[in-house]
Amino acid sequence: MKDFTVGVVGSGTMGAGIAQVVATAGQKVWVLDSNPIALEKAKQNLKLVLEKLIEKGKISNEVGSAIEGRIHWTGAIADFKDCNLVIEAIVENIEVKRGLFKQLESIVSKDCLLASNTSSLSITGIAGGCLHPERVIGLHFFNPAPLMPLVEIIAGVNTSTELVYKSQQLVESWGKVGVLAKDSPGFIVNRVARPFYGEALRIAEEGIASFATIDWAMRELGKFKMGPFELMDLIGNDINYTVTETVWQQLYFDTRYKPSLIQKRMVEAGRLGRKSGKGYYDYAEGSVKELPITDMKLGQEVFNRILCMLMNEAIENLYLQTASAVDLDLAVTKGVNYPKGLLLWADEIGLEKVLAQMEQLFAHYGEDRYRPSVLLKRKVALQEKIYSA
Repeated sequence: MKDFTVGVVGSGTMGAGIAQVVATAGQKVWVLDSNPIALEKAKQNLKLVLEKLIEKGKISNEVGSAIEGRIHWTGAIADFKDCNLVIEAIVENIEVKRGLFKQLESIVSKDCLLASNTSSLSITGIAGGCLHPERVIGLHFFNPAPLMPLVEIIAGVNTSTELVYKSQQLVESWGKVGVLAKDSPGFIVNRVARPFYGEALRIAEEGIASFATIDWAMRELGKFKMGPFELMDLIGNDINYTVTETVWQQLYFDTRYKPSLIQKRMVEAGRLGRKSGKGYYDYAEGSVKELPITDMKLGQEVFNRILCMLMNEAIENLYLQTASAVDLDLAVTKGVNYPKGLLLWADEIGLEKVLAQMEQLFAHYGEDRYRPSVLLKRKVALQEKIYSA
């Protein structure tokens, strides 16, 4: 696929990262942005990234020059006329994306594939304004795109089966791990991972444990690389809150995904996390970080509650056929660096224990938020594992 040419719309962190991935794989890339200042900034940032990779011995000077030479920066959408694939990485607004794809259809060839990097919007909805929705697909990269191995491949209602197959081949040729997801709110990762944040926020709201204690429990007892509050601060509370709200709204206000007032207030206060200097933690120079309460009993209670909510959500998404069991587990290990796939982990712990925890939460709170998955109850009743032969 060396003669394959890719267009990327948007020169932000994600767009530039995708361009780097494609160019590193040996393919020509056009990066489009209507803002010349943003375009030049992206170009200079890429140069710095490549220089650092050369300094660290990750790539040679020749490879760095070749990657840089394959990327072309433009402010003219007409330069996409010979592209085989165009990926948009612009604002998360479905009307803006629909308008862009409609414009692209008048420029690219009939064989050009159109992909959206949306993290939570409907691929079917984005393709709805196209004359040929069968050539529209979702290719959701994770940030930073050059480092994160996962790409969610999402077929809309009208997406052709052949395009799904081609997309899998492309993703693999870029050195990525592709997982197939149904066109449902949040796809795999942004849906299955919601309890990691949501239940942590709920525990904090109830005063059971502090932000630092919850993070400590998930890191030390759960072996997660980061706790939920550290991770939300890294992602950006505005971004994390918007994704939660989008999934909640698109699932007709299912209470399992209800956003937290704590996070809303953080966003309103401008406490967005690392990028604003303050979020759940203060990142100002000389600030003193809150210490956790390293009580093993409390930590285990916090960890078990969040983990069982995550497992129940993964099992529910298997039941709803959001993705296969293998792809669900791949998505959380490759997309958000969980220590284990949630379904395999649930099998190891014992599904009956997961169900007992969920039933205890449901009985205590009486909220639909804690309802055990039908598939979880069925598997326990049949004494089967998720990965049973």
